[in-house]
Amino acid sequence: MHRIGKYTKDDLMSELVSDNYRVLLVMSRFGIGLGFGDSTIDEVCRRNGVDTVTFITVANMLLHDEVPNGICEKISMQSLLQYLHNSHDYFLGFRLPAIRNKLLRSVGTGDDLSRAIIHYFDEYIAGVNTHMTYEEEVVFPYVHSLLDGHLQEDYNIDVFSRRHDQVETLLTEFKNIFIKYYPSASTNEINSVLFDIFDCEYDLASHNAVEDLLFVPSVSALEKKVEEANK
Repeated sequence: MHRIGKYTKDDLMSELVSDNYRVLLVMSRFGIGLGFGDSTIDEVCRRNGVDTVTFITVANMLLHDEVPNGICEKISMQSLLQYLHNSHDYFLGFRLPAIRNKLLRSVGTGDDLSRAIIHYFDEYIAGVNTHMTYEEEVVFPYVHSLLDGHLQEDYNIDVFSRRHDQVETLLTEFKNIFIKYYPSASTNEINSVLFDIFDCEYDLASHNAVEDLLFVPSVSALEKKVEEANK
């Protein structure tokens, strides 16, 4: 396989992780755990049933903003769907609830401002849940149908692309309001929460980039392939 961005299948997985700790999130979303010793990226992916090209493409995209021309034809849609589904589980089942709990411990609910902050964050979580539930219940089943060779007359990936909102936007607004207007006497706790919000904002933006720049074009290519096969 030719080099895809900075990393190739023959690089050690341990070196990839050491170069950038954010790869740990990519690994977990592909269902890859630690304990791989001196195995190469390809060896680790194969042992975990993950398509190597897809893993390297996502990793390079998130680390180096690289999406090679023609790569969408080589992507494993099954592996990419697994990555996106596990990402949803991470945000809704772990990351956002953990930030909420930390936020609640930091600001409490003893006054109107604190209650308003928690309420705003709860509304944000509800919005992310709606966004990701739509993908789980509408978009992903549609793609699975394509993989089975079936087209839908009333739906295509352009419908998703046109309505795909950026879920990190409201979190950015919340962060900015919090920085400007929340009076804090407990700097360490508040700053720790803000650090988590900054990190989550970045992670959500990266997640959206994978969907917009890799998932949507790959599904579009799959649509054309199925359409040709059904003629």
